[in-house]
This record gives sequence, C-alpha cells and structure tokens, in this order.
Amino acid sequence: MALSIRRACLDYGFFYLVNHGVEDALLERVFDESRKFFSLPIEEKMKLARKEHRGYTALYAEKLDPTASSDLGDAKESYYIGPLAGNATENDLNQWPSREQLPSWRATMETFYKQALLVGRQVISLIALALNLDENFFEKIGALDNPSAFLRLLHYPGDLRSLDEEILGASAHSDYGMITLLVTNGIPGLQVCKEKSDRPRIWEDVAPIDNAFIVNVGDLMERWTNCLFRSTLHRVIPVGEERYSVAFFLDPNEDFVVECLQSCCSESSPPRYPPIRSLDYLIERLRLTYEDGFA
Repeated sequence: MALSIRRACLDYGFFYLVNHGVEDALLERVFDESRKFFSLPIEEKMKLARKEHRGYTALYAEKLDPTASSDLGDAKESYYIGPLAGNATENDLNQWPSREQLPSWRATMETFYKQALLVGRQVISLIALALNLDENFFEKIGALDNPSAFLRLLHYPGDLRSLDEEILGASAHSDYGMITLLVTNGIPGLQVCKEKSDRPRIWEDVAPIDNAFIVNVGDLMERWTNCLFRSTLHRVIPVGEERYSVAFFLDPNEDFVVECLQSCCSESSPPRYPPIRSLDYLIERLRLTYEDGFA
C-alpha cells in the first residue's frame, strides 16, 4: 500500500481510501445532520457565524482563489468544527447549534471528528512509509502532539442559473495544510489539475466512490517534502444538483516548525523553503482567503 500511496503522491497528490473503518451508517448520519443545519433559515445560521475559525460561513463569503476574476465569492456555505475539548490544550472554542433545534447534531459531529482523526493518523503513518521513513516518524518528532485538526461541512446549492456571471462552487486552490480527508454525498463536481503551471489548465473529473475518503496532500506537506509529494490544484464546478461534502483537515500542532525532511533534500536538491511555524503558515494562507471583505 505504501508504494501505491507514494506513486499517487508523486503523480497526483490525490488518492482514494476505502475500508477505512468509518461505518457507512455514521457517514449517513453526518450528511443527514449537515442537511438539517444548512436547511435552517439564514438568520438562524448567522447566529453561529464564524469566530476563531469555528462556525458558519455564508454563501459567497469565501474566495479560495483570490486571483479569480469574479466579484463574488465561491458558491458554497460551510461550517467549521475545531479541536474538541480534551483533544487540545486550548479551550473548546467550537460553536454548536442548540440541542432544541438539532438534538443529535453535536454528538454526531463529535463522533465523526474522533473517527476521522484516527483515520488521519493512520494515513500519516502510511505517508511516512511512502517517504521511506519509520511509520511512526511524524508521531516521534512531535508533529501530531495535539494536532490542529478541523472538520468542515460544505453545502453547494444546486441552482445557480439566476447569476449573470460564471462562478464556481469552490474556485481553484490547493489545500493549505498536511493532508485532507474528503467524503461526498455522491454528487460529482470535484476536478483536479495535475500541472499547476499549465496554461490553459487541464481539469480532470474526480469520480465519487460511495463512502470512500478522497485523500489529498496539502501545501504544508509539499513544503515538508521539498515538493516531492505534490499538493494539487482542485476545484468544484456546479453540476445543477445540490452537493454536500465533509472535509477533515489534519495539520501539525500549532507550534511545530516545519522544515524540509532530510531524506527529501541533498546538495543537488537543496531545501526550497525556509523553516516555518505551522500556525504562522496557516494563518497567512487563511488571511489571503478571507481578505477584501470575504469574512
């Protein structure tokens, strides 16, 4: 498996993960609870507007590609859940819908968060093996002591025909951190561009596989591996159907300093990037995403 993951990370930075241990019934509950939340009136959702990178982000409020020509943000709404109480040294800063409105919501999301974190740690072990390192390498160096892990629920409306300009559900971007686990409700729309520098860009569809995680390498992992493992541009295009997805972002603990792995550099291939504190890197990337009023 490590060899297959190595090839996928060298060539695409994306791969499917099946037999991951997360029960289909739990995934169904997560999507059901997600639909219930996004079906609430906007004034109810805005009571939980994003603070400390937790909570609700409204339609068009985020622009993943700051260079995109559209004046509108991306055609999606989302909800962030950060580290749970007991999972990190910080207080639980999450916002939760009221139990009166959504009685099973918090318990469902906390259960899925914990299982996704276990899967993410297992994937990191496989990536270590794919880099010809000890499977516990990232654990041993402290990268995953109190990791910065965020769960994001996403909703893409189905009908955008009333808009005069062409917009995307998620504009072209690569994920910022270490790895992302993504699961969808089976509706297509996700595309990848294998070569970032190609003009024009060539986009390929990523077909959904029922209850499989799509794993993708983030920019921080690309930086860590001196661009050996690639973070790949991807986007979500409107397909005329309502689309839901759930992303789990697994990143190092906030104070961990990411620097080129010794096994990924040499005299002929020196480090391309200086060391950087994980939190500093992620804050700057998020600032660019939400600047100019996209908050």
